[in-house]
Amino acid sequence: MAKLLFYLTFTCSLGAGLLAGVFFAFSVFVMQSLAKLPAEQGATAMQNINTTILQSSFTVVFMGTTVLSVVLGILSFIKFGKIGALYVIAGSLLIFVGVFLVTTLFNVPLNDTLASVTSGSAEMAQTWKDYLDCWMPWNHVRTIASIGALIFFIIAIRRWEF
Repeated sequence: MAKLLFYLTFTCSLGAGLLAGVFFAFSVFVMQSLAKLPAEQGATAMQNINTTILQSSFTVVFMGTTVLSVVLGILSFIKFGKIGALYVIAGSLLIFVGVFLVTTLFNVPLNDTLASVTSGSAEMAQTWKDYLDCWMPWNHVRTIASIGALIFFIIAIRRWEF
């Protein structure tokens, strides 16, 4: 069981790091670059990104990290008396709440709204502005949550008595 927990924690740390990198890139320069484009171009580019990302390995990393984090969090209760378990539970909660739930409840509905707007329509400019205003803060939450989860998983690996 100890080796399983180690490998799950290691895998979750890798997943959290990959997610943090993607979300960080969007927070720091991708969305800012798209926002500088004319509304139709920025919105169309983001529509294409949203379609492409669902067909990429990002989906496997996103869902895989979420599922493994939940499993890891549950298994950590077995070792709840160990200090490493607390870090794993904290990391798992950050992935589930700060990444998965935020994405599901906030970012995806915004993506769906943007996808429903016809390119070149009169409403596209306003929808794009609203999208940027709402999507970015939630992406910052996902960025911070995934970085936090990565930190907690790394600390758990260092502190846990496997």
